[in-house]
Amino acid sequence: MTREQFIGLVAEVQESLRRFLSGLCDGDRTTADDIAQNALLKAYMSYSGFEGRASFRTWLFRIAYNCFYDWKKTVHPTCGDVPTGAVSDETPDRNFRHQKLYMAINALSDHEKATVLLFYMEGKPVKEIEAITGLSSTAIRTHLFRARRHLKAFLEKDDI
Repeated sequence: MTREQFIGLVAEVQESLRRFLSGLCDGDRTTADDIAQNALLKAYMSYSGFEGRASFRTWLFRIAYNCFYDWKKTVHPTCGDVPTGAVSDETPDRNFRHQKLYMAINALSDHEKATVLLFYMEGKPVKEIEAITGLSSTAIRTHLFRARRHLKAFLEKDDI
């Protein structure tokens, strides 16, 4: 893969990757962008070793997913514990409309959150989620089932 091919492939998946990481970071786009930049740098440094066993998109999402967990462990071990709610570059009305959803997603376990974001927001099939997260298809389906149940219960609460 040439440098130009790499740049072209990144351009195709960049927004999707940022959206996924933003969801993992409870809507904090600044942090998501930092993690995305780290993932892109790691991918660029190792793109000559990309073997094509998975799609470029899956390979890059796997790197980003690992970067998120590295960041979470070293920089901010409580990420996901407190909802940030607002997304910095959107209007306040739009932020408020999505705040309850961010709070509901934030209430999920890390694996539930990742599978929901990849499956519903990014439209990834279970097979690709397996490659990104390293979870089995059974575990992914279980996390999706539990996440739907948890999201429904959270969103139906009247006191939030």
